[in-house]
Amino acid sequence: MEKRAVEILSRFNKSWNETEKFYDNLMNDSYWFEKLKSLRQFISTLRQEGEDKYFRAGTSMHILILSRSVDFGLRTDQKRLKIQTLGINDFEIILRGREKIYREYRVKDLSDIRVKNLLRTLKDTLVD
Repeated sequence: MEKRAVEILSRFNKSWNETEKFYDNLMNDSYWFEKLKSLRQFISTLRQEGEDKYFRAGTSMHILILSRSVDFGLRTDQKRLKIQTLGINDFEIILRGREKIYREYRVKDLSDIRVKNLLRTLKDTLVD
């Protein structure tokens, strides 16, 4: 495997480890536990399906952000999928770029086909 590809996979993997740890720590608080249980399971499922090799995972409190960014932090022009927990089994899903929102959904289940389609769309963008 090319050195650059190995480095990208390493950075993506590290971001998923940190994201899982972040949510595990947050879920130790009983207020957040039920609210985040589905999101934490979604993260585990994505990893089991090998999606951690295609996306960088990041957090902003109860928001999961998936991108194709090699580096920590996003430029405003980089596409990302934002998954925000609004309540127990209540999520806002937004695929956005610079100043444009491409798709926006509110779902009760993260296995919703629309979420999978957005992941596929994001996966088709270049790693940068």
